Amino acid sequence: MLTRKQLEQREQLTLAPYAVKSRNTRGRVYEEPEHDYRSIYQRDADRIIYSTAFRRLEYKTQVFVNHEGDYYRTRLTHTLEVAQIARTIARTLRLNEELVQAIALAHDLGHTPFGHAGEDALARLMAGHGGFEHNSHGLRVVELLEQRYPDFPGLNLSFEVREGVAKHRTSFDRMPAAPDIDHGPPSLEAQTVDLADEIAYDNHDLDDGLKSGLIEEKDLASIPLWRAVEKKIKKQHPSIDYEMKKYQIVRTLIHTQVTDCVLATEKALTRNRIRDVERVRAMDKKLVGFSAPMAAMRRPLREFLLNKLYRHYRVVRMSDKAARFIESLFKVYANKPEQLPPHAAARLKEEDKYRVICDYIAGMTDRYALDEYKKFFEPYERV
Repeated sequence: MLTRKQLEQREQLTLAPYAVKSRNTRGRVYEEPEHDYRSIYQRDADRIIYSTAFRRLEYKTQVFVNHEGDYYRTRLTHTLEVAQIARTIARTLRLNEELVQAIALAHDLGHTPFGHAGEDALARLMAGHGGFEHNSHGLRVVELLEQRYPDFPGLNLSFEVREGVAKHRTSFDRMPAAPDIDHGPPSLEAQTVDLADEIAYDNHDLDDGLKSGLIEEKDLASIPLWRAVEKKIKKQHPSIDYEMKKYQIVRTLIHTQVTDCVLATEKALTRNRIRDVERVRAMDKKLVGFSAPMAAMRRPLREFLLNKLYRHYRVVRMSDKAARFIESLFKVYANKPEQLPPHAAARLKEEDKYRVICDYIAGMTDRYALDEYKKFFEPYERV
């Protein structure tokens, strides 16, 4: 039987010197005794999995709105894929897998219904009322909005997991304000989740785009990274059918990028003489990343997805329609806040009306938002 203290001792023996160790945590906002048989980060991951916000990710948009088809990725499947990729990288670099797992599971808890279209709509509506940004809202979720424990609000996660959420940074993200979290580089574990997120949404959005028919395989012939991998797969399996070939290409694209990331990061750690966590935090740049050649090869693929998938007229239609749903609901609640359900309306006595409405809408799933819209705007729909 392994106790928590024995697990912490095993970390000291097996993890790299620059990995975050459980015994060195900066702790929780509200003091509580730690579990006898789980590390602090394992416990954080468990709390996230059992949260309401995590379950709701099943019906929140990644690219395609839920009713477009149940075979497309959702925020939940994306989150699980990010966690899998991040743990692979962390294990190879001897980082703290349990911390990586917890950050990965929490990194999208602040997302709205309808993906980035919903976030952009709420950001416009909340301009002048404190604003909205999904990482900042993710912190609100884990620090305040989840109500599961009698002794404190939120999930009372460790500093290191909260920092990973606050400092989550990709091309779609900005740094939210958090009183006890500085703006310096995060842990290598948090950086690993950032990169895993980029690998996951690039390659899996590509997969979903092909599945939907919004992009076609012939359109990818001009992308060097796709072309190189396709050539390799066709050489290995000349008679492979289209569906299996597509799966093998996406799988190999992920493998190629993960391998490059591990090798490039190892070189960066050696080059910068990274020997402990303090040195990581003293850097003025991230250390987990791709090699220069891989970064250059990935760029055309990302530009392709932006122009051919995210700006495809059908995706733009979905996004614009989603924004109208969000805006209409927001205005209805703002004009008559008493239409909010009791658990949200109860907060109006002490909190700003617009923030209460924003929190309520941001927590909705796609289908719940659509149902609410029908109740307000379709005359024969029961309220």
